[in-house]
Amino acid sequence: MPGGWPQQVYGVVAVTGWLSLLAIAARQVRQRWNGQGEWSRKLVHIGTGAVVPIAWACGTNRLIAIPAAATITLLAALNHRFQLLPAIEDVGRPSYGTVAYGASITLLLLMFWPQQPAAVAAGVLVMAIGDGLAGLLGPLVASPSWHLWGQRKSVVGTTAMAGGSLAMLLLVRQLALSTGQPHPELPPLLAIAATCVILEQVAVMGLDNFTVPLAAGWLWEHLS
Repeated sequence: MPGGWPQQVYGVVAVTGWLSLLAIAARQVRQRWNGQGEWSRKLVHIGTGAVVPIAWACGTNRLIAIPAAATITLLAALNHRFQLLPAIEDVGRPSYGTVAYGASITLLLLMFWPQQPAAVAAGVLVMAIGDGLAGLLGPLVASPSWHLWGQRKSVVGTTAMAGGSLAMLLLVRQLALSTGQPHPELPPLLAIAATCVILEQVAVMGLDNFTVPLAAGWLWEHLS
C-alpha cells in the first residue's frame, strides 16, 4: 500500500538524492579515467537499478512514480540529442540505450505499479546488474567472442549477464517473499534469466535496455 504524504516526500527526496549522487559520481569517473567513457555510463546504468527498490521501500505512489520516470526519460532523450551530460552518453557507438532504459521503466510502472512492485524490480535490476556487469567485464576480461548484428559478445560478458540476472531475480524473490508478493519458483526464474540473456545477445543500438526489462517484468508477473 502506498505510504502517506510524509513518506512520499521521503521517497522523492531519496530517489532524487540517489540520482544526483550518481550523476556526480559519473562525472568524476569520466574526469578521472577520461579514456574509459563507457565506465561512467555503466556506473549510471548499474546505479539506476536501486531507484525501484527505494521507491518500493517508500511506498511511492503511482501518481508520483510514473510522471517522474517519464520526465527522466524525456531528460535522457534531450541529453542524447544535445549531450548535456556526456558522462551518461559517452558510449562510443550509436546507441539509444539510456532513452530505452527510461522508457522501459516507465512502461513497467504503468503496467505493474504499485500492485506488482516485484515485477518492476525484477525487470529493472536484471537490466541494471546483469547487463551492466556484462558491459563492464566483457571488454575487460579476455575470452572467446563473436559478433551479432555488429555487436561484440563474449563468453565472459554473457556469463556475467546470466549470473547477474539470476542473482537479481533471486534477490527480488526474497524481497517478494518478505512482503507477501507473488513470485516465481526457481525453474521459472531460470527461464526468465535465459530469456534475458537471449534478448541481450540480439539487441542492437542499445535496444536491449527496452526489451530485457519488459520481458523480465512481464514473465515475472505471468509466471508467479
